[in-house]
Amino acid sequence: MIVLPTLAVVAAVTVFVALGRDPAGEEATLSGTGAISTVAVAGDTTVPSAVAPPEGCPAPDGSDGTRIDFEGPQPMCIDPAARYTAVFDTSEGEMRFDLAVADTPGTVNNFVTLARWGYYDGTLLFRTDPSIDIIQGGSPHTNSASDPGPGYRIPDEPSFTLDPDTGQPVGPYRYRPGQLVMARSAGFDSGGAQFFITTGPDAALLDSQGIYVVFGATDEAGLEVARSIMDLHVPTGALGGAPSRDVIVHSVTIVEAT
Repeated sequence: MIVLPTLAVVAAVTVFVALGRDPAGEEATLSGTGAISTVAVAGDTTVPSAVAPPEGCPAPDGSDGTRIDFEGPQPMCIDPAARYTAVFDTSEGEMRFDLAVADTPGTVNNFVTLARWGYYDGTLLFRTDPSIDIIQGGSPHTNSASDPGPGYRIPDEPSFTLDPDTGQPVGPYRYRPGQLVMARSAGFDSGGAQFFITTGPDAALLDSQGIYVVFGATDEAGLEVARSIMDLHVPTGALGGAPSRDVIVHSVTIVEAT
């Protein structure tokens, strides 16, 4: 196992949080800084169109079955002019995330397409970390941060700049409760499928990096469910900890509206 270098820090205390493993098998890290160890929903549902999806895209209704391994990135399967909501049906309740198509079309397309392939169905929200107020999931192979991912990486959105002092990317994102965010490895263009949900103010400890792409937001009801999952936190000595019982993502259903 090759452990990637940690990301940029601006304070004396740094908390390292593994967020996944890229297709090359390199363990990802996320670092928060500070003295503590390390948000509208789319409109009415529309009936899926009878028009066949583009070549290589899954059926919007999930009828193509489950697939978790791919030879390359997903084709463009969403309509950039439409609105998309990801509905997480979990063992602790439902969370609905309005997806940021206009700001992050590539990231949203990747997530929507994976969801329609059933990639996230039956997986665990395997990690809770109250030091940076996140819940992590999206690992169908291993239900852990070391999951190999779907077999490809996706580009940063937007392209990030390079910090000349650290040699690491720096992005524009700021983190607040109720966001749906892509996990990543260190370095550029290293996201894949893992995600995390922000549940509280300490997610802002990641602001100095800003490289975890925010591509969705939930409402107060969804945030309440996320916080109830965080309340199940038990420290385990690795990656902050985990829920005291399995939190299952039964399905992620994509609602498309015009």
